[in-house]
Amino acid sequence: MSTQAVLLNVNKQGVATVTLNRADLHNALDDETISLLAATLETLAEDNDVRAVVLTGSGISFSAGHDPDWLRRLSQFSASELNRYAQQTARLLHTLDTLPKPTLARVQGSTFGLGMALVACCDISISVSEALFSLSDVRFGQIPALAAPYLIRAIGERSTRRYCISAERFNAGKAKRLGLIHQVVENDELDAAVEHMQGQLLLNSPAAMRAAKHLIGEIGQHNITPQVMQQCIEHSLAVRMSDEGREGILALIEMRKPGWME
Repeated sequence: MSTQAVLLNVNKQGVATVTLNRADLHNALDDETISLLAATLETLAEDNDVRAVVLTGSGISFSAGHDPDWLRRLSQFSASELNRYAQQTARLLHTLDTLPKPTLARVQGSTFGLGMALVACCDISISVSEALFSLSDVRFGQIPALAAPYLIRAIGERSTRRYCISAERFNAGKAKRLGLIHQVVENDELDAAVEHMQGQLLLNSPAAMRAAKHLIGEIGQHNITPQVMQQCIEHSLAVRMSDEGREGILALIEMRKPGWME
């Protein structure tokens, strides 16, 4: 596999676009693509010049999920080999989900299986109206186990149960109603919608967005207990006392742009 299976472009504003580039295979994922995508995201996580990350695909599909040829090879693997691959895939999803930058899924086409998990791991998702979605694992005697936690969080337990069991396809409108997709646009509107959202993100404090994302990930699955409230207080104070927190308040008072927008 060529390293061109995953493309990276960072513009002068610090927006990194990561593109799955296996259009002839509908951006299906095999072990090398998964490893390369995870490594790319890990590099971006450490790059202080990167302000936001856009994940998209080339061609007519966002991602068809697993590469069929790779699945055939997997069927011959031992338990230890399968475990190693599962760990690799789990690493990718965790890396994308916890990336300390805002992430935006630019869903330019249909998205199946593991591709849906990638969308669910992104902070914001924008899809074209003609995209279709499906979790078809059960048709092949499998289950979307590694994707399940992210899908449950995105669309809820009951909807995840339905689509994991039925393997039916649903459209972008249904994906939006379920919560997997935030915004649905026509093909010729996609780039403008993504650019508008990038602009919104670039207005914000990078440190504050990182802290907000971390906080929500930390408390999102917990009941609102006194301990959780104390965590929120501690996070709030830490951000308010940070350099960017102080700069944001000063900029508001002085009616000027904050330093991160200059």
